[in-house]
Amino acid sequence: MATGKRKVHSADFKAKVALEAVKGVSTVNEIAQRFDVHPMMVRQWKKEFLDNAGNVFATKRGPKPAEHASEEALYGEIGRLKMELDWLKKKSGL
Repeated sequence: MATGKRKVHSADFKAKVALEAVKGVSTVNEIAQRFDVHPMMVRQWKKEFLDNAGNVFATKRGPKPAEHASEEALYGEIGRLKMELDWLKKKSGL
């Protein structure tokens, strides 16, 4: 009995194989033979690719709302420190 290591495929390779399967130009068996993987793996990667396809466009462009909140907090802190500085200058007579 041969005990070899399993092949570990990169995400890019899986995406390429899944995309070929989604195109439908070749059969699953032809794709599996061309990329030297089992046909069941091609089916699984295709299913996972189609299930997660909506996540590609789920994130919106631009800054995240959390960044805006931290910026606003920083601007608030700057304003508070500036007021304290002005008050201290006034009190010290500068």
